[in-house]
Amino acid sequence: MRSIHQKRLVCMVIFDEVEVLDFCGPFEVFTVTGGRQELTPFEVFTVSEEGKPVTARGGLSINPSYSFQNCPRADILLIPGGMGTRREMNNPKMLRWLKSRAESAELVLSVCSGALVLAKAGLLYGLKATTHHGAIDELRSIHPANLVDSQNRFVDNGRVIVSAGISAGIDMSLHVVARLLGIDQALETARYMEYETFSGVAGLRKSSTDL
Repeated sequence: MRSIHQKRLVCMVIFDEVEVLDFCGPFEVFTVTGGRQELTPFEVFTVSEEGKPVTARGGLSINPSYSFQNCPRADILLIPGGMGTRREMNNPKMLRWLKSRAESAELVLSVCSGALVLAKAGLLYGLKATTHHGAIDELRSIHPANLVDSQNRFVDNGRVIVSAGISAGIDMSLHVVARLLGIDQALETARYMEYETFSGVAGLRKSSTDL
């Protein structure tokens, strides 16, 4: 387990019609982790294809930190969901970039229908996966080798971790903190966020037995 003093870079891919909390929930988890200890184990940034402002679902305008061209290599790569995934799952530039960056990432994560984009990039081949309940059939249809699990809020394949919608992405992110920095750090992060839910804290206690 790497020390909390060793920083990891977390890259969140954004695009038009991205679901706000799909990336902002995990963004909050990773940016507040270690805060009360005056530590920053994660440095989080956003990237879009062109590096231009993105209009999220609901009209929120977001300025990405980087474009695909100048984005640094990240330890953790996250693709969120939203209606825009139906376009991005058929965007050759997005799929090529994701596949290339995933090769060097320690972890590859998805939230909600972001799993559709990972699947089209071939990153879920032979792995268990989940997504928002409204996109389960779409995920199944991409390739029969994608082993769809509609029962769990997130599925940890080791290097690739996928989650269902919005709050499940927060659960998954706390699980990642637990895996990388220990269960106590994850629970401290959840307490700071006042995210004292069964699926968060109780779920983390259960998953910690597998760490």
